[in-house]
Amino acid sequence: MTLITRRRLAAWAGSLLLGTSFVAQAADNFPSKPIRILVGYTAGGAVDAVARAVGLRMSTILGQPVIVENKPGAGTNIAVKTLTTSPPDGYTLLLAANALAVNPALFKPAPYDLDRDFTPISLVGRVPVVFTVREDSDIRTLAQLVAAAKAKPGGVTVATPGNGSTPHLAMELFQHTAGLSLRHVPYKGGAPALTDALGGHVDVVAVNALEALPLAKAGKLRVLAVMSSERSAVLPGVPTVAESGYPGFEASVWYGLVAPAGLPKPVQARLHEAVQKAIESSEVRDLLATAGGVPLPGPSEQFDKLLKSEAARYGKLIREANIQPD
Repeated sequence: MTLITRRRLAAWAGSLLLGTSFVAQAADNFPSKPIRILVGYTAGGAVDAVARAVGLRMSTILGQPVIVENKPGAGTNIAVKTLTTSPPDGYTLLLAANALAVNPALFKPAPYDLDRDFTPISLVGRVPVVFTVREDSDIRTLAQLVAAAKAKPGGVTVATPGNGSTPHLAMELFQHTAGLSLRHVPYKGGAPALTDALGGHVDVVAVNALEALPLAKAGKLRVLAVMSSERSAVLPGVPTVAESGYPGFEASVWYGLVAPAGLPKPVQARLHEAVQKAIESSEVRDLLATAGGVPLPGPSEQFDKLLKSEAARYGKLIREANIQPD
């Protein structure tokens, strides 16, 4: 080995050790500035509410402000693009829902690669999807919704929080299962969809229970059915879709935090620890419980596995039902 070669190897080894040292030092000092959590939906919706509850607890745990930033549009792809083009340093996160697993199959070309573009941090929780109508609607049961849709194919409008959202896919799955033709009306979040339902602009809303329950309890909305496998503890008198003549039907919304690909392992571990503590808090548990939801503690690998299984499940539905983004 020549002297020049030895010097080059020594320089390369030194730079590698120096780089590793910088990463370790950054992880040890993490976080040293505010963290932002991106949300691909409008403020006031369920994903936004969960992000703010979790972020508030994480702020206390990590000793730095955690700021929620809403970036709605393009089926959450705007928020996802912001995340994937941000440095993988742990200071930009995304509070994702099922759309993260859906969009690679829904949009052509795929807007991102689930395997290459993200670092899963942790699942947060799960809540059921519901069908709901305005309290004075002529549609008072799921059976009446089916009858109205069969009497006038395409005449019943169903609002959802957006293309590729879990309620959208749940609606598509239901109409496919029941042999119906419903007219989908996508919104940029559940809150504006519910507002238009209250105003009589749409007939039905498919939305997660977290957003619908306050209005239902106020007597402004009526929940026709829950899409969980069992009845909700907070809506014990409302039947499931499965028990209403469609056995095996189930649709829930899950929430989880992801970071850009390439996040240092120590930073991932620190964030995971903070999320686990946050979802143990009464604030987050109570928020989920008000909608019949549950926290989902567990390792980052559990979230990674769910992302892959959900992508396969929804990808099959999108292909078979020929679902297209509007």
